[in-house]
Amino acid sequence: MQGWLPLFPLQVVLLPDAELPLHIFEDRYKEMIAEVRRDKIEFGVVLANEKGIVNTGCTAVIERVLHEYPDGRLDILTVGRRRFEIERINDERAFLRGEVDYFDDEDETAPEDESRARAIRGYNELRALTSDSALPLSETQDPQLSFRLARPIQDLALRQSLLSARSEGERLRQLAEFLPGFLIRQRRVEHVKQVAPRNGHGGKIPGIQ
Repeated sequence: MQGWLPLFPLQVVLLPDAELPLHIFEDRYKEMIAEVRRDKIEFGVVLANEKGIVNTGCTAVIERVLHEYPDGRLDILTVGRRRFEIERINDERAFLRGEVDYFDDEDETAPEDESRARAIRGYNELRALTSDSALPLSETQDPQLSFRLARPIQDLALRQSLLSARSEGERLRQLAEFLPGFLIRQRRVEHVKQVAPRNGHGGKIPGIQ
């Protein structure tokens, strides 16, 4: 056993190499982050839901402290590192800790070119829809490209599924299948944003001056 990993349950799914800004305000997590900073160690980010916490998460390292408040609160920027599965939970401290098993991809088969191309195309369409300054992503040999493509997608179920998958090909297939429908929904959202101030007809909304 490599020691207990401090765990931070959140309603987010952290992916490897993705940034996650955090505002630390609860006393138990002030204590946890103080130890993480002192010992220069990782902590685990795990998805919390109504049933508890899921058993697959991603470690985070503190990239930098953005702001320290007089009352001990912190704004920090973290970055995802290693994936893990929780084997045992320890709740003897103010914050949860876990005995974890770190893992990486097991299937080294090259992803299908079609799935890869469809996933990249969907990612570029999404970025073009939501960012005026986004440059299209061209073909790349990143062995875990899927995690990069998933960063702008905040669907927790998809992100958790990608995090747990031990095959890059499987992750790219999931993205290729997910993105077309997601893009349809996002286009509707962007359309509503554009027409809402005009009530959809180019005029003022009744009752608003």
